[in-house]
Amino acid sequence: MQKHPCVLTIAGSDSGGGAGIQADLKTMTVLGGFGTSVITALTAQNGLGVTGIHAPEPDFVVQQLTTVLEGFPIAAAKTGMLFSAPIITGVADVLVKHSFPLVIDPVSVSTSGHALLQQDAVDALVERILPLATVVTPNKPEAEMLAGIKITTEADVATAIKRILAMGPKAVLLKGGHFDENNEELVDWLGFPDVAPLGIHHSRVATKNTHGTGCTLSAAIATFLAHGFKLKPAVKKAQIYLSHCLRNSYTPGEGFGPPNHAAPCER
Repeated sequence: MQKHPCVLTIAGSDSGGGAGIQADLKTMTVLGGFGTSVITALTAQNGLGVTGIHAPEPDFVVQQLTTVLEGFPIAAAKTGMLFSAPIITGVADVLVKHSFPLVIDPVSVSTSGHALLQQDAVDALVERILPLATVVTPNKPEAEMLAGIKITTEADVATAIKRILAMGPKAVLLKGGHFDENNEELVDWLGFPDVAPLGIHHSRVATKNTHGTGCTLSAAIATFLAHGFKLKPAVKKAQIYLSHCLRNSYTPGEGFGPPNHAAPCER
């Protein structure tokens, strides 16, 4: 593993501290990376939900990004909530000039059901960001949105992954957390072009503290990629980290808590 590689998150800020930029930076730090950030939106939220979103001007998002890239040797990056088409376009115009691994978490709806991606941003995400991705990490609703189909069977999983791969990413990790929540086993599907998706099985953790799990997983994948791991082991190591954080989670405030990002550091 490389020592303290620089990792970048391009995402929204969560005032409740459990998701978004805050979750990403905690994850990157615990896993031995140096986290840097570009904030695409400010959210007013807590464990009960999102009450408001304020986005900076796209030019300022781009200024954050170019300044970070000029000052740090970024070894890998991830994106989370990108919010609007102008922000996506500006970010894509910069990222296309760089070749570090890029994890795309296509955040569109919060756990509480609040829209986190404007409708016109979906097309921009597909056209400008997905082709740059080393891996895109949709959950079931996000994969259904991108692929344009309902996903209920294993055949649907393969079809959805194939359709998303056709949009340009090198790989797709379709997360299984929204499938059959009564099943004790959870399956994430990792797909590459021209091969059948690989089912990665692991135990479902019984906890209500799931706020920010997608952010945490994608940030962990990016950090392991920054350390020099190939994609498949990076994904598996990120899943192990997330499971450990969920098993040791707690509820710091009202509503749903996040994974305990510091769990590996606790005695």
